[in-house]
Amino acid sequence: MQNLSLMLVPVLAAQKVAGDGVIKPLGHHELLLVLVQLSLLLLVARGLGELMRRINLPPVVGELLAGVVLGPSLFGLLLPDLQALIFPKSQEQSNLLSVISWLGVLFLLIVTGLETDLKLILRKGKTALLISLGGIIVPFITGFGLGWLLPDSFLADPDKRLVFSLFIATAMSISAVPVIAKVLMDLNLIRRDIGQVTLAAGMTDDTIGWILLSVVSGLASSGKFDLGTIFHSVSAAVLFLAIAFTIGRTIVDQILRWVDDYVGGIAASISVVLILSLSAAALTHALGLEAALGAFVLGILAGQSRRFSNEAGHLLEVFTAAFLAPIFFASAGLKVNLLTLLVPQTLIFGLIVLAVACVGKFTGAYLGSRVGGLSHWEGLAMGSGMNARGAMEIVVATIGLSLGVLNPQMYSIIVMVAIVTSLMAPPLLRWTLSKVVMGEEEARRLEQEEQDSRSFIKQIQRVLIPTSGGPNIQLAAQLVGYMAHQNSIEVTSLYALSDKQPQNKARRMEATQVKDTTAEQALASVTEEMQLPADTALQTKTESGRNKVEVILNEANKNYDLIVLGASEQIRPQKALFNLLVDRVVQEAPCATMVVKSHLPQPKGEICNIAQQQLKKILVPTVGTEYSKNAVEMASTIAAQTGALVMIVNVINLPQVEYILYEQRSLAPVKEIAHDMLEQQAAIGRNLGADVKTYILQGTSPEREILKFAKTQEVNLIILGSNIRMVTGRVFFGHRVDAILSKAHCPVAVITVP
Repeated sequence: MQNLSLMLVPVLAAQKVAGDGVIKPLGHHELLLVLVQLSLLLLVARGLGELMRRINLPPVVGELLAGVVLGPSLFGLLLPDLQALIFPKSQEQSNLLSVISWLGVLFLLIVTGLETDLKLILRKGKTALLISLGGIIVPFITGFGLGWLLPDSFLADPDKRLVFSLFIATAMSISAVPVIAKVLMDLNLIRRDIGQVTLAAGMTDDTIGWILLSVVSGLASSGKFDLGTIFHSVSAAVLFLAIAFTIGRTIVDQILRWVDDYVGGIAASISVVLILSLSAAALTHALGLEAALGAFVLGILAGQSRRFSNEAGHLLEVFTAAFLAPIFFASAGLKVNLLTLLVPQTLIFGLIVLAVACVGKFTGAYLGSRVGGLSHWEGLAMGSGMNARGAMEIVVATIGLSLGVLNPQMYSIIVMVAIVTSLMAPPLLRWTLSKVVMGEEEARRLEQEEQDSRSFIKQIQRVLIPTSGGPNIQLAAQLVGYMAHQNSIEVTSLYALSDKQPQNKARRMEATQVKDTTAEQALASVTEEMQLPADTALQTKTESGRNKVEVILNEANKNYDLIVLGASEQIRPQKALFNLLVDRVVQEAPCATMVVKSHLPQPKGEICNIAQQQLKKILVPTVGTEYSKNAVEMASTIAAQTGALVMIVNVINLPQVEYILYEQRSLAPVKEIAHDMLEQQAAIGRNLGADVKTYILQGTSPEREILKFAKTQEVNLIILGSNIRMVTGRVFFGHRVDAILSKAHCPVAVITVP
């Protein structure tokens, strides 16, 4: 104890000497102010945003105006003391709000990246590059000329006119991807070709602009051209982008896979994307580039991974749109003092700067668009979008002010240009895009995306196949293989074990060896039957737990979209539809399930592979429900790969019809309804690439008519869609489904969605 006391003496002495250096917590008043600021900014921004929505303008217009309303231009004019109390001119207080505002920038760019279609951008890459070059070169030249001709009164140091002109040129060249992205989202244009090209051109534009800003800032600091700074900025940007879209894409995908496999859940998925995005933002910032570039690129990489769910992206977008984005846009407007622009000379030259900024950007983007093959109105739309400067230009202005290149007068003009051009973008985009005729290819793509968003089969990205061997699961594996050739999916084959072990040690070792051999054979059998495409991700697992059901459900809870099961290969209990294991998995599954009953004989002895089943005719009974549609989609996907004919049938139950239409004595109305329903579902199948025929059957027992039709037509597979009903603890799909499952002469698959 004495030695410990002697050791602590110098430490305590050092702390006493450095007492003033102890970090103090955030003060009560500072915390109070930032909370009041955030609540007021959010209230006014969301309020004005909703008002703009009511008058058919994007909410971002109101969010930008919120800052102007709460700034010195209006709130400060009417209630100057109160405005100064809530928004004091304190650097520390301003920094607190700036941090939250920057989070808004980064989150908005992450969400934008998630929505960015990299394949589409690459297809339109040449056009985007030409637009970007035009949108940089023309305004840079006009901005430089403007800076060279402005009176000395607008310069902080007239002796540094070259640096000043370069700063003005950079400010005129830059665009605001966050504003552009928000406008496109508000107008529901982000998935349009023009929206994706605008984003691609805007990001290229801003990347070049950020490099220019880095170069000009270095020039302003040193007072001379520094080739080392120029080389560093350009090489850092190129190196970061090259690594991100090669090695980085694989690393991000592997990290998301690991988190999804071993942690799971939407919260974990969002957290890891935010960690990676903020880290990338820190990296680009450390490299002398803008932090926003790193956040945007990581958003793109995360959006390309199958393991980042649409639900996680939607939640992130909602949080950003509801909180961080409005705070960012409103805080940008706080910096504007329109009163300083009312001085005649400042107003005149401010309007000249605004005109040069708009003309230069419009002209450059328009020329680049026309050279890139876009139409006249598409060129004007590109100019309208690229003209928005937003907070990025405010960042440029702030840097110029801090470096002593801009004076307060010129700073206000540039901020005014940023706000006005951002307010101009939404109505101009709406007007110009209303004149743009959508091409057939784009219309088909958007229609297909809309259909895919509502499609059951297109939402399946991860498939789990628990296996213990046998013809049922082997046939199920063949069906999964056909799916994989039509849709890009990931497949996990799982062999589940129970922890229960024999008491005798020798028997325990023997049982372990048998289980290992059986598991290996079962997994190999399923893998061989699937015959997956070379690019399909396949994972095989052997997991153990208290019982097999628990093992399967634990794995299923890791964000799978479909569990594919084989029905019982043995005699099932009287009260179970399949067997106790399959029944419980179907009951408790967190996702859709497909249970396959092959009606093939169980091979004796070791696990033997069944022959590849020749599917020529697939039958889908339908009653027009969502469950039936799911079955049609599954059948059509399999048929598109195998070349089978999909036969969709609807059975008119004669006793019910005669009762309902007693007076009419006619089946015509019922047949007409059945025909329309069948054609709707047939259109879904044809859209998935299948050959489809429809049939209307009549009879007193629908299940009997279906079974008779299947046997007469020599159907090779029946796919049923059904919902789960609980009867005395067992799975029950209804008497018709049960009858078809037990009496069909061919394989049957039942699809359920919880």
